[in-house]
Amino acid sequence: MSSGRTAGLPHVDARTPAVLVLPGPVSRDRVPGLCAEVRALLEGGESEVVVCDVGGLGPPGLGAVDLLARLQLAARRAGGRIRLRDPDPALHALLDLVGLRFQVEGQPEEGEPALGVEEAVESGDPAV
Repeated sequence: MSSGRTAGLPHVDARTPAVLVLPGPVSRDRVPGLCAEVRALLEGGESEVVVCDVGGLGPPGLGAVDLLARLQLAARRAGGRIRLRDPDPALHALLDLVGLRFQVEGQPEEGEPALGVEEAVESGDPAV
């Protein structure tokens, strides 16, 4: 008895990032545990990115900025980075104000054109 191969390619999803949902207001005593969780997700997974769902963080403030800065530092030390999901526009503005840049889901990565943008081709350009 032998088992036949299934048709097509096997499903391999090694690029799917882990997701960490950040609940309501986070107290300072929970920050080290969340940093350890980010490190564990990066060290145990196949992805270099942890998506932090910040939609439930509550009103943006310096506590949220401090938390995200520490999570990014923990991710960098583990060889990865974090990406934000569903940030409040005020939180995004506050992060810009203090000079912290985070990739946000749905935005093109640095160096990539935005979706729907095509390069113009001039008539004298040779075909590639």
